Amino acid sequence: MMSAEIVAAVGWTLVHFLWQGALIGCATAVALTVLRNARPEARYLAACVGLFLCLAWPALELALRLNGSTGSRGDAAVLFAAGLVAGSPIDEGWGVLLAGHLGWIVGTWALCALALAGRMVLGVFWIERAASREHTDAAWQQRLDRLTGQFGITRTVRLRVVAHLASPITAGWWRPVVLVPASLLSGMAPHLLEALLAHEMAHVRRHDYLVNLGQNVIETLLFYHPAVWWISNRIRSEREQIADDVAARILGEPRRLALALSELEKLQFSTHHLAQAANGGDLMSRIKRLVRPDVQALNWKAAIPVLGLAALSVTAFAHAAPAGKAAEPEHPAIADFNSCKRPDYPAESIKQEHTGTVSLGFLVGKNGKVKDSKVTTSSGHPLLDDAAQSALVKCRFKPATTKGKPVEAWTKVQYVWTLE
Repeated sequence: MMSAEIVAAVGWTLVHFLWQGALIGCATAVALTVLRNARPEARYLAACVGLFLCLAWPALELALRLNGSTGSRGDAAVLFAAGLVAGSPIDEGWGVLLAGHLGWIVGTWALCALALAGRMVLGVFWIERAASREHTDAAWQQRLDRLTGQFGITRTVRLRVVAHLASPITAGWWRPVVLVPASLLSGMAPHLLEALLAHEMAHVRRHDYLVNLGQNVIETLLFYHPAVWWISNRIRSEREQIADDVAARILGEPRRLALALSELEKLQFSTHHLAQAANGGDLMSRIKRLVRPDVQALNWKAAIPVLGLAALSVTAFAHAAPAGKAAEPEHPAIADFNSCKRPDYPAESIKQEHTGTVSLGFLVGKNGKVKDSKVTTSSGHPLLDDAAQSALVKCRFKPATTKGKPVEAWTKVQYVWTLE
């Protein structure tokens, strides 16, 4: 497959995800609101499904585009972010504009994703280096071994003491390790630090490190969409609550864990780590939840952003959805081919000797200008489809008429690509 076709497929997939991610974010927000008083495991599952869809939907669409099973440009809904956010109507102009800048879109995305991937890899290497080079504490390693037995963990969990670290971090799956700040060994009461370690054992028992790595991968690929970050943050928040519940149940002392979190909060540690540790999420809300569980009331103020996002999505589909079948005009719209230049044969298509016939649909307004366009039957080559659509969309039409009056109507145009 030609590189230009791959860039076009990736570019339109990235643009598509703007509205797809908005819909997934709205659906996830509704599910989490309904489950606000359910167990954190239910909300965690709902958020994980939402984040998985954020990856699966564009991945499936990209596969279809690379196989030529979908149009090179797609429905008008892909343009809602450019049209609605910019405050202008969705029309063919945005399609032409985006089609001409797909290379820049894909290039910028690739550079940013590469930088985030490098940051993630460096984080993993730092953790591995700390796990192999930092010293251990024999007494606390024995306490940790006893905790692994209490949690039913059969693998060996290593403990490493790190001088310059904000809070405990759990990393690794096959050979898990808990990195503990040296300041906690000397500055926190042993029974409270043991409660924090129990929280980390809950993460090890649930294999949360693997899930968190998956989150980092999705955040790296789809970094440009706020819904991805919001859903991922909710996953981390619910995961911390689940680990709190598991640790409190094993210890049999929820208040001890709450007190440990309170002491940790007083130290004002940073919360930015590759693998979420005991300081993940909102510490104060976790402390209150452990000490005094309460029913969560519906917060309408918090729902305002979700309602706004839903309104944008509905408006986008209102613009993009085909209208109900209208009566056929008495006289169809007719293209004035003298008003537009002949489509240029893409150089890559000439090299590959691609030919074919593309069928296009144009929504012609009462003024004879094209308001929308779509590929109804592909030529089999996205570059040819794009070239024909981008050129013919600039044509002027004699509008369709009914009872002598111009009306808005769809008309069909075919363009045949041949090499002589």
